[in-house]
Amino acid sequence: MSATQFASENFINGTFVANPKGFGFVKTDEGQDDLFIGHSNTNLAMQSDEVLASIIHPGKDGRVPEGKIEKILSHANQEVVGIFRSGVNENDLPNRSNLNPNDYIGTITFNDEKLQEYKYLVDKKGLQPQDRDSVTATTSQFPTSDRPNLLIGSVTNVIGRSDAPGVDILEIVYSLKIPSNYPEDAAQQAKNIPQTIDVKAAEAEGRPDFRDQPLITIDGADTKDIDDAVVVWKLPNGNYHLGVHIADVSNYVPLKTSLDAEAYKRGTSVYLTDRVIPMLPTEISNGIASLNPNEDRLAMSCEMEINQEGQVVKHKIQPSIIRSHARMTYDSINKILDGDQAETAKYADLSEMIHQMGDLHKILAAMRKKRGAIEFETDEAEIIVDAKGHPTDVLVRDRGIGERMIESFMLAANETVAEHFDHLHVPFLYRVHEVPEGDKVVNFFEFMRAIGHPIKADPKNLRPKDFQAALDAVAGLPEEMMIQTMMLRATKQAHYSPQPIGHFGIAAKFYTHFTSPIRRYPDLVVHRLIKHYAKFGTGPSSTDAVRGKLPQIGIDTSERERRAVDAERATNDMKFAEYMEDHIGDIYDGVVNSALKFGLFISLPNTIEGLAHISTMKDDIYQYDETRQALIGRTKHRIFAIGQKVKVRVINANKETRKIDFELIDPQSAPVTKIRLAAEPERHSFHHDHNGDHHNHQHQENRQNNRHQKGTYKSTGKYRLRGGRR
Repeated sequence: MSATQFASENFINGTFVANPKGFGFVKTDEGQDDLFIGHSNTNLAMQSDEVLASIIHPGKDGRVPEGKIEKILSHANQEVVGIFRSGVNENDLPNRSNLNPNDYIGTITFNDEKLQEYKYLVDKKGLQPQDRDSVTATTSQFPTSDRPNLLIGSVTNVIGRSDAPGVDILEIVYSLKIPSNYPEDAAQQAKNIPQTIDVKAAEAEGRPDFRDQPLITIDGADTKDIDDAVVVWKLPNGNYHLGVHIADVSNYVPLKTSLDAEAYKRGTSVYLTDRVIPMLPTEISNGIASLNPNEDRLAMSCEMEINQEGQVVKHKIQPSIIRSHARMTYDSINKILDGDQAETAKYADLSEMIHQMGDLHKILAAMRKKRGAIEFETDEAEIIVDAKGHPTDVLVRDRGIGERMIESFMLAANETVAEHFDHLHVPFLYRVHEVPEGDKVVNFFEFMRAIGHPIKADPKNLRPKDFQAALDAVAGLPEEMMIQTMMLRATKQAHYSPQPIGHFGIAAKFYTHFTSPIRRYPDLVVHRLIKHYAKFGTGPSSTDAVRGKLPQIGIDTSERERRAVDAERATNDMKFAEYMEDHIGDIYDGVVNSALKFGLFISLPNTIEGLAHISTMKDDIYQYDETRQALIGRTKHRIFAIGQKVKVRVINANKETRKIDFELIDPQSAPVTKIRLAAEPERHSFHHDHNGDHHNHQHQENRQNNRHQKGTYKSTGKYRLRGGRR
């Protein structure tokens, strides 16, 4: 049966999400509900396979939609990562498989519990690794009806000894198919780039020379890829001049070259616990394109005149020549703005400008708040590791005025560039964030009403101000964090698109990514578009040359951004669990992050999260209240809801599975509610079987969405700063 024969409302395309118990779900990108797939209806689909599914039951009367896999459109596990075990015996082979153990050199085991039910035989066609090597393998045979749990393939790469420092992170990098080695021709292209600029040639191109302006860079102390410099001064009319000058990476990465192809393949730099996988080689990212102090550099400049209301009244966008006059850190900026005399004296010639920068930031922040930009206060973790990559501490990153100030300036430049090209009515690449809609918004409104904070707005016609007003109303209250969490879950993920639909999170009509071309491919595309229109104009021949390419660029770069976030999340979860392995039995204060049928996900002050399973909550029989997102005791009526403070003991942690288990200390201290729940209704049998795991799947999805969206509103650290994931 062809895919076109399935084209009806009774069939969907999507990604299969497997559960270790044998059932699964089909997820789509269209915002539809996940489709539950029972064990007998998976049709041999594996984790992350792209599938075509029929809908058996549409999801009414309290039942989730249920379906059946009709066809596997593409196998996700064509390349796998795991630990090689040498030797094969009869127990490794399926019954009546007619396979000869002597035809295989070993097996591969997986840490991913969704793949642990499968046997993976390694044939003799590829490399022959050592026992307990971490490897990648290419799959040649997938499960069949007579071998439903068997894969066969060849080892194609040895990552390293599985217990060697750093290999654990490399396993994640390889499993997500993140390129980490440059092809020889791309590496050589980077090495051939001169590490100084020809100022006379740049001037001959018509670039203005801004080297006399007191531009400075402001970054974290350990930043090496410095891609933006800023300058501010007060104008006679009371307005401010803001110059945002960005490394002109497009000058060193021409289209249709090996280096450009590799940068596109990566899409973004990936910042993991103890390493960076850069989008561009260090000759560019840390060399000629990095705005190092007292070195002449080529830049793309966005100069703005900003009035006292935070409005950009004039602007100019053009290539330029610049020189940074100081490499400053957030710490130094924060000290100067706090009045530290020693730091002020150290930068005496710049301190007046830095205070003007602080004043301009306040104006810009007030403007964004007035128009309804949503500001979440969420913490980001910094994992400290020793020489062997073992985590020794987990800290919360500080975020002072300096960090917020640079973010304000980058936002202003990104908006100005986007608005400029929207008004020209030319094809362009935007950073967009759609207005929230659908069931998630309705559920959030119902949740707010249930906890006594109804939102006075139309869920079908939301404005950013509506969400910001809801946050302002609960600022400082115990439930503030709970409401932030639920609000995040109701929003969509920001992404790249040629359609200028605006950015809901920051309440901007126009927005793009212009400020980080060293580490984000969309910014590089934006720089090229600026130069393209400056050179060829905005007529039909010029616009036709780029129009057709932008939709796919938006799709691909959005996907690669999500891949980078997945790698960051997986690495952090692994290192969190590894850290907590050293703290079994320790007691911590925590906050309920999610309340689900099977227990409570609880976050510690250092952002580490673990599960207090309902089986450990033995002081009562707890029932889930979906409307309030809470567990409520049937006898003693204690309630555990999102945002509630608790005390927990660590009872288990496992680096391999990336899971942490807690138990509640003194659950008797939980508040007592007047809510009296009715007995749980009897459910269809498959609901009872998979209910808890379905919620676990939903929680994992929510966690990923939260981590994407935290960067939609707030930025910390080098990865998120400069407009970050906004």
